[in-house]
Amino acid sequence: MSGVKDASHLYEVEKRVRYGERPGFKITELQISPTQKVPWHTHTKVRDSFYVIAGSLELFMMDPKENVVLKAGDYYSVVPGRPHLVTNAGSTLAQFLVIGDSQGTGDYDFVPFVPSAGDAANR
Repeated sequence: MSGVKDASHLYEVEKRVRYGERPGFKITELQISPTQKVPWHTHTKVRDSFYVIAGSLELFMMDPKENVVLKAGDYYSVVPGRPHLVTNAGSTLAQFLVIGDSQGTGDYDFVPFVPSAGDAANR
């Protein structure tokens, strides 16, 4: 499946604010409820970096399979091409920044990813 430049229509969040965008770089603040998630996806050339402002997130990743829980003040980056899913790991709203950075090698894209049915990480 091909990527899209703006994936806001693909999933619901409580709040979405874009703070800055230029070729190869963008900063977006998201707020998700305990039942919301950013679905499985990958990026062609962009590294997604997450900074948690409030609440907690759990990132599920593949290639290799890994789960990471982030709390307020934590920061984590997912390299280009690595499939990942972002969920709220708590019982309250999770507020976080997503920094998409390609080091000038390409624009932001969101490529939906469907894990295989047998994969235990298929949340």
